[in-house]
Amino acid sequence: MDTKKIDQYMSLAAKEAESNLKTEAGGPFGAVIANEQGVLVTAHNQVLADQDPTAHAEITAIRKATKKLGTYDLSGYTLYTSCYPCPMCLGAIIWSNIKVAYYGNTAKDAAKIGFRDDYIYNFIKGNGTDKTVLDLKSSNRDHTIKAFNQFEDRKTKVIY
Repeated sequence: MDTKKIDQYMSLAAKEAESNLKTEAGGPFGAVIANEQGVLVTAHNQVLADQDPTAHAEITAIRKATKKLGTYDLSGYTLYTSCYPCPMCLGAIIWSNIKVAYYGNTAKDAAKIGFRDDYIYNFIKGNGTDKTVLDLKSSNRDHTIKAFNQFEDRKTKVIY
């Protein structure tokens, strides 16, 4: 990808983020998904507008892109986002098969304005043991493992 296109798409992501300063649909975050043919979708954080804590810019863009394409697989597309993705968004980016993501602001920049992703990263690093973040408990595996076992026995599987 040439530098001019990267700059263009990052500018679009920045404009999406700035739009939320007026609309207050969510935090100041924007994202673009594009490939060599051009922009597929643009999006911004919609957490407040949608009353949905998962409606971050990257996830909103992924949802729009997969709906537009009719597939969960965004192989061959690149994400441009105004800020380093949070853990939830990183997971969604990876699950969607996007292999390249450009970001503008750092996680430290986000922390400076009140967005604290670090405690989630620390929770993951600690294998979910910090009960002040989340009291994560295993329960009834004997019931839930049945579907996994049946899935494992299938000859044809779609794993994403």
